[in-house]
Amino acid sequence: MKSLEIKPIGTVVSGRTEPTDDQWSGTAIIRLNLEFPLEVVQGLEEFSHLLVVWHFHLASPDDVALHARSPRNNPRWPATGAFAHRNHRRLNQLAQSFPRLIKVDGLDLHVADLDAVDGSPIYDLAPYFREMGPRGEVREPAWPKEMLAGYWADSQG
Repeated sequence: MKSLEIKPIGTVVSGRTEPTDDQWSGTAIIRLNLEFPLEVVQGLEEFSHLLVVWHFHLASPDDVALHARSPRNNPRWPATGAFAHRNHRRLNQLAQSFPRLIKVDGLDLHVADLDAVDGSPIYDLAPYFREMGPRGEVREPAWPKEMLAGYWADSQG
């Protein structure tokens, strides 16, 4: 299989500095690389949300776990494989987030509800299109809802 080498298009600045499992809140800035022309963000301010691909840059490659394990090592939740998790223990240690876009200021994108920390490299972003979201009923087991009840600081759990 051919590998892919990609370079960050920007970095998270400000916002949370320490990764934790829960209680995410506040705002952050996605600072796009200064070599880009301002036109790269033209029209983006019309969208409410972004799809952001970023890297768990504080995690070690030694953290990758390809074996089945209980989420957050909680024995009440079933052991599941690496691709049934959304944390830094997956092979490429990449994440996707869907932050709210507050404003565009030059190449700085002010966002809320981004669960990446200060310094996280951004590898891609795009506006969120509802029409490209999940089609049909979304199905999941009970454990993610229980596990993520306090993920956002303003969660009702």
